[in-house]
Amino acid sequence: MVLASQKQKEEVENWFSNLRNEICMSFENIENNQSTGPHCDLPPGKFELTETKRDEGSGGGGLMSVMRGGRVFEKVGVNISTVYGKLNPLMQKSMASRKEMTGIEDNPIFWASGISLVAHMNSPKVPAVHMNTRMFWTPVASWFGGGTDLNPMIEVAEETKFFHKVLKKTCDKYNPEYYPKYKKWADEYFLIKHWNETRGVGGIFFDDLNTGNWNADFNFTKDVGKAFLAAYVPLCEKNQANSWTDAEREVQLIKRGKYAEFNLVYDRGTHFGLQSGHDPSAVLMSLPPVAKWP
Repeated sequence: MVLASQKQKEEVENWFSNLRNEICMSFENIENNQSTGPHCDLPPGKFELTETKRDEGSGGGGLMSVMRGGRVFEKVGVNISTVYGKLNPLMQKSMASRKEMTGIEDNPIFWASGISLVAHMNSPKVPAVHMNTRMFWTPVASWFGGGTDLNPMIEVAEETKFFHKVLKKTCDKYNPEYYPKYKKWADEYFLIKHWNETRGVGGIFFDDLNTGNWNADFNFTKDVGKAFLAAYVPLCEKNQANSWTDAEREVQLIKRGKYAEFNLVYDRGTHFGLQSGHDPSAVLMSLPPVAKWP
C-alpha cells in the first residue's frame, strides 16, 4: 500500500480544480451555442459559485458551481471539495469492511479531495449524466475512486455504444482488464435494488485503486475526467435542439424520481458527505430540480 505525500495531495487538489474549470467552461459554451430549438430564446445559463464548509469549522470545504434554468441544462452542479479531520464513529463503522483500514481506530484521521458532477437536462432527448473522481487518504491507506455513468431518458443504442467506447479506450491505455471490471462494477453499483433495475445504461465505476504506482493511478483518474467530456459533450451537441413531447417529458420526470431514490438510499458519496458534516446543499446537489413518483 503506497500512501500519498503532502505534495501529491496538493497535485490532486489542483487537478480537480482545473477539471472543474474546464467542465464549466465547456458547459457554458454549449449554452452559448444553442441558437435553435426549444429554449433557445432564454438567456444562456451561467454557473453560480458558492463556497462550502464542513460544519466542523476547520475541516476544509469546497466550491459548489450550479447552473439552473439554462437553454440546455435544467440543473447541473460541478462541485469540488477538499475535506479533512477525524473520522467520527459513524464514518469509521462505514469503512470497517475495508481490510486495508485495519488499525485506523488508533489514529482515525482522514483527508479527501474530489470532484462531483450531475447534470439534469431540459430535454428528454439529452441524457442526464453523473461523474465523480476522488482521492481518499488515511494514515493506513489511501486510494483513488470514481467513475461516470449515462442516464438517458429515452435510450438510443448508438449513443450508449459511443459513450462506452470512449470509456473503454481510456481504460485500455492502462490495463485491458479495467474496462470489463469497472463496467461490471458500475452495472452492479448503479442498481436500484428495491426496483431491481439499473438507473441508466452504465459506464465505469472504480474504488480502492492503489496499484502501488501512484503516478499511474493518478493519471488514470485524470484521464477518466477527460474522457467524461469526450464521451458526453457530443451527445449534448447532437440532441440539444431536438423537440420533445409531453409524454417524453413525463417519462423523464418519472426516471428522475428513481434517480433521486438511488442517490438518497444507496449512493456512497451522499452518505459520506452527510456523515462527514459537509454542507448538505453541496451534498444534495445531485437531486433533480423536478421529478415525479407515479
